[in-house]
Amino acid sequence: MGRVRGRPWRRYREERDWLRGAPPPRWVRVLPVALLVCVTTATVLSRNALDIGFLLGAIPPLTVLSYGPLATAVMGALVVVVLNVPTTHLNRPGNTDLLTVVFVVLLSVFVSYVRSQRDAQLVTERTVGQAVQRAIAPPLPQRVGAVGCSGLYRAAQRGTLVGGDFFDVRDGPYGVRAVMADVQGHGLVTVPTVVSLLGAFREAVLDEPDLEGVAARMDRRLAADSAGELHTEMFATAVLLEFSVDVRDVRIVVRGHPPPILLRDGQAREIGVSPGIPLGLGPFGLDPPKEVTVGLEPGDRLFLASDGVWEARDASGAFYPLAERLRTLAAEDPAALTSRVWADLLAHSDAVRDDATMLVLSPLPAR
Repeated sequence: MGRVRGRPWRRYREERDWLRGAPPPRWVRVLPVALLVCVTTATVLSRNALDIGFLLGAIPPLTVLSYGPLATAVMGALVVVVLNVPTTHLNRPGNTDLLTVVFVVLLSVFVSYVRSQRDAQLVTERTVGQAVQRAIAPPLPQRVGAVGCSGLYRAAQRGTLVGGDFFDVRDGPYGVRAVMADVQGHGLVTVPTVVSLLGAFREAVLDEPDLEGVAARMDRRLAADSAGELHTEMFATAVLLEFSVDVRDVRIVVRGHPPPILLRDGQAREIGVSPGIPLGLGPFGLDPPKEVTVGLEPGDRLFLASDGVWEARDASGAFYPLAERLRTLAAEDPAALTSRVWADLLAHSDAVRDDATMLVLSPLPAR
């Protein structure tokens, strides 16, 4: 394979440009002052009166985009002053024109005040929302027990930290256990299901002696949540892992989810598993999935990804070749591997429209 293509964040940029809540770019903040200076300079230096005073009427509305009511009022006052300075050759506006400019200034100050109040409320709501979402899916620690962890999650719905995908890694009395799951749908409507499944997993890690029991607990939770919903088919795909105490092997249970990829000696291969049906589909306990045990060697890494990664397509409709790309990137540091794959995924697909989740788990030597 060739090297990974660039443009890692040019397209995505966390989907937060200035039209979606981010601070305005510098050119927007500078534009009102630059327009005032340019119009004033052009009219002062010109020998003949330039009929460009109408451009000054755009300055107060442009100021609203970046500044509060005080700065908007100051810029509006400067516009009125410039219109009445003889050297600018703009000191002959009719009364109607001048009153129109004053009205635009006052209206802009009012709009700026309303916008600043709404921005303050939006910041408060966004802060609360981020705190709640981080409580649901806290940042993944770099190490859980004897397992190194590195994860990346990008929600399909802009401005959210939680969507239809989730992962978690927990240490318990039966070893380090990990889960990656993909709930039906995406966006904030899936958050209640994500919360239920995460809670069931975290409790089962402490109680269930085997991995099939953890999957069964999550299956039961999902079935119970959807029992009272008419004409609703609620399900989730999941892959669960359990590392032995000495991290020499890992047990894997798959419920309709893409299997993990084992990275070893610069190679990447999918782990062969017998996938069970997704969580929430079919009678509880019927035909439980078969657990697979895989031996681990020093330096091995397990790469897990959701459908948003596996099924991303390019302009021609070709799927993203995850396993092939991982062979090229296998030498990457685990902490950087997910970011490199994400950058390559964006270069391949140009736009990712589903929740995209990646998790790298690495057995670590004893401390």
